[in-house]
Amino acid sequence: MWQAAAVLLVAFVVAGFAGWPVYVKPQIDSLRKADAILVIGGYGYYERYTYGFELASQGWAPHLLLSQPGGPSDLFLTSRCSREYEGFTVECFRPDPPTTLGEARELRKVAQERNWKSVIVVTFMPHISRTRYIFEKCYDGELIMSPSPVSIPPQEWVWQYIYQTAGYIRSFVQGGC
Repeated sequence: MWQAAAVLLVAFVVAGFAGWPVYVKPQIDSLRKADAILVIGGYGYYERYTYGFELASQGWAPHLLLSQPGGPSDLFLTSRCSREYEGFTVECFRPDPPTTLGEARELRKVAQERNWKSVIVVTFMPHISRTRYIFEKCYDGELIMSPSPVSIPPQEWVWQYIYQTAGYIRSFVQGGC
């Protein structure tokens, strides 16, 4: 019995160390001016979208593109998407499918239409690496990955290790954009 527990503990520790550079300390890019800011959906919702608006207000990009997986029933975003802002435009879209891949496909489409060469992508820390992996398969331009400032409790980190790893596997199996 204790041997099984020891094996499980070792597996947990190995997974923790292996995931550290991918989920906890991923490659984050220095902020620089871009053609647009894209905020994708997910955990840390309020902080993530607020951070996107802060970046746009600070002049990092003239366009703010917001993923709205919940559609018009998402009143928080709907109210922000229908207003005008000084210094930047805001546009919301409903990704199809409502996943990171759907968001990457939308970026590819919009960036081609508008000739965007660089985009700041906002998500939260454990999702940075997987987002980069998926978006690089769909978008040829420069991706500037920026994590939203959200506090993540320990139990959420455990879940994110599992969830993000499963997402990597799904993306690898799906292949392409």
